[in-house]
Amino acid sequence: MSEMAKQAVWFLAVLCIFASSGLTREEDVDAISQLSEQMSTILRTLQAKTEEQALEILDLKERLNASEIPKVAFAASLGSNGLITTKAFKTLIYKDVLTNVGEAYDPKTGIFKAPVKGVYYIRFTANSPTTGPMSAVLYKGETVLLMVHEQPSGEGSDTASNGAPLLLEEGDELHIELWPNTQIWDEDNHYSTFSGFLLFRM
Repeated sequence: MSEMAKQAVWFLAVLCIFASSGLTREEDVDAISQLSEQMSTILRTLQAKTEEQALEILDLKERLNASEIPKVAFAASLGSNGLITTKAFKTLIYKDVLTNVGEAYDPKTGIFKAPVKGVYYIRFTANSPTTGPMSAVLYKGETVLLMVHEQPSGEGSDTASNGAPLLLEEGDELHIELWPNTQIWDEDNHYSTFSGFLLFRM
């Protein structure tokens, strides 16, 4: 109990004693009146402090909620799509989902949508036979952010990867495209992937 609360209890006890004693002398009435005023002052101060503490608690709760980091992590591959070629720009659909904590990646559209403003680490890999050019290009909306590209180099296959921490606004959308006249390949061992996770909130 705080010192002010103890004083309030003491004043209340004294008032009760005066009230039960039946004293009616003028000095007794004056004493009771002074005690009552002091009691009112203490109660007003206690109320103000209680309201101030309630506001502080509310502010702390709001700051705690704002600082909470949502769990966001995803990884998906093209899976059993095999060899994909195109004569036009083509959005790649990474349908074989390995991880999708927070459900921010949509395997139906191939789009990752940032649920909160923050810095995300995004990475993608690409594999393709070396008989033709390979590409994979990361877009934010219609803006190119990162890409991988390999020219034909004879028999065999090439694998390339790229990644970076990216500052994304809430609602920003990322997807990967295959450029015209290039190719990419994958199967159940997940050579061509798209992944990312939230590092910290801004």
